[in-house]
Amino acid sequence: MHIEILTLFPEMIEAGLGGSIIGRAAESGLLSIDAVNIRDFAFNKHNSVDDYTYGGGAGMLMQAEPVYQAYKAAGAKLGNLPARVIYMSPQGKILTQEMAKTLSREENLIFLCGHYEGIDERVIEEIVTDEISIGDYILTGGELAAMVVIDAAARFIPGVLHNSTSADTESLNGNLLEYPQYSRPEVWHGRKVPEILLSGHHENIDKWRRLKSVEQTARKRPDLLSDAALSPEESIIAKKILESGSEV
Repeated sequence: MHIEILTLFPEMIEAGLGGSIIGRAAESGLLSIDAVNIRDFAFNKHNSVDDYTYGGGAGMLMQAEPVYQAYKAAGAKLGNLPARVIYMSPQGKILTQEMAKTLSREENLIFLCGHYEGIDERVIEEIVTDEISIGDYILTGGELAAMVVIDAAARFIPGVLHNSTSADTESLNGNLLEYPQYSRPEVWHGRKVPEILLSGHHENIDKWRRLKSVEQTARKRPDLLSDAALSPEESIIAKKILESGSEV
């Protein structure tokens, strides 16, 4: 996967994605991430890319032409191949695990990060294919949101995670939260690891984990259950938890 990020703060992208799992994946060639500085395409001596909005109002707006030229430069770096252009916006669709998985299958992605009061609508209409939000709140810019989407999508690229099954078994898989997990020591502060996990009976362990995922979701994120594929038994368990407000 090749990712270009149109931003006013390329150093923020480099710092945020240059380390940990994503940084190692880039170093190993599993994906490439590059930042294009929109300010490099300013057309005035002050290198400013914002101006007042027509019709009045508070704040400044990023101009269309510098953004468009940055987009053209990013496209050239991608060999002018087709690429989804994602604008990080609170007006976009809320990011989900399934959306991240879909994006992970793309060969080329371009992310557009806005600032100030946003970006001139005309360039959004001309180049953007998708608008994505990471939640119903406002950030100072799109960089943090873009990094969240990239991190979520990159985890599904084969080889990025050391354990190839991790992305498919972690939280929110199948619209269920992840089951509780435990490590050594066996007893900590008087709290013991559940006996089933010490049994070595993998079929029973899998059943226990599935049940705990249902219970966790019913107690913490019941809104997810409507889109989860539950067995009749699991539906009864979830309903009891929702009615009682506690684990069965």
